[in-house]
Amino acid sequence: MKLARTFWPAVALLGATFALFEFTSLDLWVQDRCYDFAARRWLVDGQAPLPRALFYEGPKAALIVLGVLLLALALAPARWRAALRLPASADRRALLVVVATLATGPALIGIGKSVTNVFCPSEVVRYGGDVPYVRLIECYPPGQQPARRGHCFPAGHASGGFALASLAGLARSRRGQLGGLAAGVALGGAMGLYQMLKGAHYLSHTLVTALVAWLVFLGWQRVLTRHQP
Repeated sequence: MKLARTFWPAVALLGATFALFEFTSLDLWVQDRCYDFAARRWLVDGQAPLPRALFYEGPKAALIVLGVLLLALALAPARWRAALRLPASADRRALLVVVATLATGPALIGIGKSVTNVFCPSEVVRYGGDVPYVRLIECYPPGQQPARRGHCFPAGHASGGFALASLAGLARSRRGQLGGLAAGVALGGAMGLYQMLKGAHYLSHTLVTALVAWLVFLGWQRVLTRHQP
């Protein structure tokens, strides 16, 4: 399977995702299921130690360690990779693509969070916050412009998990590529769901992050392996 062929479909899907959530109330419909209106609390306590360790601190630490190990492996002599019996497709350039995606994907999402001025669910009036809910391209009602800026779109925490889908580039077989993609989707999805259940993000934030992470991976793959036979 040629992963590069998924670039334009991913771009189209990203546009369709924006349109779906901008012109419907799907985000609120999904988020309402994550919030107990009677008790006025989220289904998951963001400060509870076990869920936080499993879905927040643990994955972040694991991704950092994995990135460092892959970078060391990429910079090591080829005989080291041969000794580990890595497939021929997992060469230095392919490993650097994964490392670059793990590093720059979350960084790009972080930049987006700083400029989009979107608030988290827990900050809006509907869920006990103090700012009105508006979509990405909407304006605030007259006289209700918040004094502070929102920093919640796209979903930063899940970006590292979704960046792990770049492992698909280490395989040439369709099965191996699907396995790498599934690993990223599973981890990023779990991290994103945790954030939704504690009121930190909407579904649209998570889906957009997943697609952006995939496009970042394809971009790095094109740059770093374009002259590779």
